[in-house]
Amino acid sequence: MTTVESPAGTKPDKRTRAMRAGLLFATFACAACGLVYELALVAQGSYLLGDSITQASVVLATMVFAMGIGSLAAKPLQRRALLGFAVIEALLALVGGLSVLGLHAAFTWLDLYWPALIVIALLVGALIGAEIPLLMTLLQRIRRQEAGSATADLFAADYVGALVGGLAFPFLLLPLLGQTRGALLVGMVNAVAGACVVLFLFARTVSRRRRVAVAAGTLAVLAVLGVAFASSDAFLRYSRSVLYEDPVVYAETSGYQEIVLTQSAPLTQGPTDTRLFLNGDLQFSSIDEYRYHESLVHPVLAGKHDRVLVLGGGDGLAMREVLRYPDVREAVEVELDPAVLRLAEHDSRLTDLNGGSLTDPRVRVVTADAFAWLRDTAERFDAVIIDMPDPDATATAKLYSEEFYLLARHALAPGGRLVVQAGSPYFAPRTYDCVINTIRAAGLGATPYHVNVPTFGDWGFVLAQQGPPPALRLTPPEPLRFLDQPNLTAAAIFPTDRHPTGTERPSTLDDPRVLRLTTEEWQQY
Repeated sequence: MTTVESPAGTKPDKRTRAMRAGLLFATFACAACGLVYELALVAQGSYLLGDSITQASVVLATMVFAMGIGSLAAKPLQRRALLGFAVIEALLALVGGLSVLGLHAAFTWLDLYWPALIVIALLVGALIGAEIPLLMTLLQRIRRQEAGSATADLFAADYVGALVGGLAFPFLLLPLLGQTRGALLVGMVNAVAGACVVLFLFARTVSRRRRVAVAAGTLAVLAVLGVAFASSDAFLRYSRSVLYEDPVVYAETSGYQEIVLTQSAPLTQGPTDTRLFLNGDLQFSSIDEYRYHESLVHPVLAGKHDRVLVLGGGDGLAMREVLRYPDVREAVEVELDPAVLRLAEHDSRLTDLNGGSLTDPRVRVVTADAFAWLRDTAERFDAVIIDMPDPDATATAKLYSEEFYLLARHALAPGGRLVVQAGSPYFAPRTYDCVINTIRAAGLGATPYHVNVPTFGDWGFVLAQQGPPPALRLTPPEPLRFLDQPNLTAAAIFPTDRHPTGTERPSTLDDPRVLRLTTEEWQQY
């Protein structure tokens, strides 16, 4: 094979400069693709299993290790660097592009998510690691440079590509395509970038037979990825039908989570059961959600409630209960995910349940991170309702921290009270105990109570205020469907084997114990 070397120390001609620029651009593109694969693996694991720190740690550690192995394994390929690079990129495009679909299949049908994640991370990492030695060989083949200069040029292109890929994933690919189709599209870009190096940059140095082989292989890869791209929606719909008991009537992957709405088709005259899932976790069932939301909202509104703050609860169901009180002057809803708010405001299946609460003139909806919003607000509220998803991921664990409850305490008006949904004292008693003690560590008197919500089981709450623990009482403007004063009084009584012990240490931003406890306790069920 002939080369296009320019002697070291001589000024490169126009063609040599163009080839070097093209190769560095290919390096840039491949690096961007590689980082997208990495982020897609982390995101998929976070959506399916939660615990994003563990997911990120496993993926990063495995891939970095595999990159080193791949670099060593690429040594024999340097004698045929061009052909080796083309093969590496074709394989990387296939494995990386199909990685999210593969993980989804492993999670849905095979119950082999962790082995599949590690195998895919090893393969992707090894193939990425093999790129740099081959690209360095090709760069030196175009024009000989000192090793330090060539390395600087190559790694500059590589790192800038990683920056672009890292920014494109959350801000472009996820919102427009979702992680599955985003990974497939990036795989196609990866395949084309690898083929262009052979078919255009080094076309004069490659025999026609090899160019045809590279073109045919690239087209085959593009065909596989294209078919997967076209059928990905059908694949995901089918996999959701396996994961969820009832038919999926709405599904969306937002920038924050996977949102799924299911609806049963009752065989008898019974009511339709509408259920909302976020990242696979059930948020409510229309059959019994009123039990949960009455228990969450009405005890905290037994005091003054001119101004009410709801943190989380973007489905509008907690706000529905708040608006039952005609003397509520203003209610503020703070929800992170605009996709959840959009669903709650416009989807008839939810508006029928929440009564259009989020579009009520007394309600002000704020799209923001609750932690950041509390830190920056100077507003004060008579009642604060904290209706957050369970702390099974890093993003939600901070919303169960001592620091978060300190911010919530500062948002209370004099005599104000707050309530927190705190998980199950039966299935996760240590987590429940940790939440109680974290609230107390923030300087609030806490009263735990629990009720039975059939779809959730035994479910716990914590009512709190500055000063002594508040009494549990009700002052609803009209009788409730589930909760009355005798039931609420009984809710403060716990069985001996599930009584809060007060022994768990508080959870903080520095030591998110609530995340570890949640993961340990719920994985048993």
